[in-house]
Parts: sequence; C-alpha cells; structure tokens
Amino acid sequence: MTNRKNALTYAEAGVDIDAGNRLVDLIKPMVRATARAGADAEIGGFGGLFDLKAAGFTDPVLVAANDGVGTKVKVAIETGIHDTIGIDLVAMSVNDLVVQGAEPLFFLDYFACGKLDPEAAAAIVAGIAEGCREAGCALIGGETAEMPGLYSEGDYDLAGFAVGAAERGTLLPSREIAAGDAVIGLASSGLHSNGYSLVRKILEISGLGLAAPAPFAPVTTLGGALLTPTRLYVKSCLRAIRETGAVKGLAHITGGGFTDNIPRVLPKHLGVRVDLAQVTVLPVFKWLAQQGGLAELELLRTFNCGVGMVAIVRGEAVDQVADVLTQAGERVALLGEVIAADDNNRVIYDNHLDLAI
Repeated sequence: MTNRKNALTYAEAGVDIDAGNRLVDLIKPMVRATARAGADAEIGGFGGLFDLKAAGFTDPVLVAANDGVGTKVKVAIETGIHDTIGIDLVAMSVNDLVVQGAEPLFFLDYFACGKLDPEAAAAIVAGIAEGCREAGCALIGGETAEMPGLYSEGDYDLAGFAVGAAERGTLLPSREIAAGDAVIGLASSGLHSNGYSLVRKILEISGLGLAAPAPFAPVTTLGGALLTPTRLYVKSCLRAIRETGAVKGLAHITGGGFTDNIPRVLPKHLGVRVDLAQVTVLPVFKWLAQQGGLAELELLRTFNCGVGMVAIVRGEAVDQVADVLTQAGERVALLGEVIAADDNNRVIYDNHLDLAI
C-alpha cells in the first residue's frame, strides 16, 4: 500500500477557521452599535431577525437592493486604507432604497478574500457599521469567505444587501410626475463608487501614484482623495418626503449619470431638461476630464459630476423641499424641469459643465 500523510489540515489548504473566529470577536461590538427598533444586531446565528411590527410599520411593502463597490476596492487594497470602503458598500444599496421612498431596515454583507487578515477585515466592517448607523439600519449578519486560489493574498471583494420598507401606497416614484415638475440636484461627496475602471486608466496615463499628493486636493494623497466615501442621502431624503409631501421621485446618480438614471423614475412619455451650468462640478471630475481628455457626454454618462441624487418635486414646492434638504445638511441646486419627451430624447442638456481648473 502507498503511505499517505493523514495530518493535513484546512489551514494548510489556506483557510484559517481560527482567523475567522477572531474576526467575529473583533466585529461584534461594531455590529451591536447598529441596533435599532426591530433588530438587536447580534451576530453568530444562522440568520438575522427583524421585527417589522416593533419598527412601527402597519402595512409595509418590503424593498430590497444589493450592490458592490466595483473596482474602487482596488484603490483600498493598493493604499491599505480599509476603513471607508464599507461606508461605500452600505451607501450604494441604501441610497437605492430611499429613491423608492423606503426606510432602510437592515443590512448584510459578503466579504470574500484570498487570505483572511482579521484586523483589515475588522476595519472594513467598522466602515460598514458606520454606514449602517448613518443610514439608520441594523447590521444583522454577513458572510466571510476565505478562498485561496480564487483570490490572491491581499485581494478581497465586497457585496452588500439591504432591505427597507414603506407603508403601502407611499412608494416612489409617484404616478403623478408631470411636465413642469422641478428637478433638484443634491451634491455628491466625490466619485462615490462609479467609474473607477476609467479612473484607474487615467491614473496610468497621468503617471501619478496613489501616494502622490492629489492635484485637485493637495492636502491629501491621491489614493486618499479617491477613497472619499459615497454620500448617504437616506435621512435627508426621508425627511423631505415626510415633511413636505412634495417629492414625487428620486434618482440615485450612479453609473450612467444623469443620462441613464433620471429616466428610470419617469413615465415613458416624459424626460427632463437639465441646465449643466447649475451643476457645481467637483475638482476631481475636472482633473479627470483634463487628464483623460474626456468628452462632456462621456463624463456625464460615467460619473455623477458633483450631483449624487436628483429629486423630482412639485414646481410650487421647490423652495420648501430645498429648505428641508438644506436643513438636513444637503447642498442643493435647481437643475431644471420635467418635460414631454420621446423614448430617444429623455434627457436634454442646456449649456455646458464648467470644467475649467
């Protein structure tokens, strides 16, 4: 008979169960800090629980969303800055919930890596917990997968899953959106989590490394500036919806920009006219446009350009909605109005973006 080695372990195959257990111990306090009415935010079971009645809902409709952070995660890996990418993960899903008028209730994450580094993973989860706290949702579970051979050591990827609710009859977009309604833009914090494959290509062309001072924000490194977390619009938008009753629709400006995202919340016979001169273009977009030689329409369809959320509101209530959003911490601008349109021309642009550096 052939002699066989019988002492092979899972750890020798590249999966460390003890490291996984250490991660759970590190993140339990962070998870508990996200507790809210309806969820105690305890982890360790086989599933997370949420009590809709305890959360105050009478006749709720559930709304679910999931997303990742794209190749922005490569910037986090290459810089070793892991404590903000989790905020992006939460924001990309919960911002999609609020556009439907839903209050985010709970969140679950999926973290996959080649070799588990408990401290780095805990920093990522700390960001996820921070995003959940800011959005008012509980982190009730998640999954950590150590997969040597599929991911290289040091590499990881993230996915997030959010569930929210709204009382029946209050979901957005409203069927009452009509020509003449106003279009309000809410400022973004930066790139958010879209277009990073193009960003990384532009970095190659520029010859700058992530450790170099950011040309558009010289008080920080390029890598640090590119990792500015996605803005969370949940609390401000819910406040505007509930206090004014004048918000008819919301569009989260992600990949596809104004061009692809605004029509998603409009009836097929309507479009919008947007005055690009009213968009405050952030310095990062001006720099990317210059370095990459990007055409204006390419810029508009790839990035948010400085507007991360768009609200469709009753024309006569523009000032009221803008005041509530401003009081909630948003920077807002009147971008245009809803117009009659055909399927081929749903977004009409007036003027041009100010891309001067």
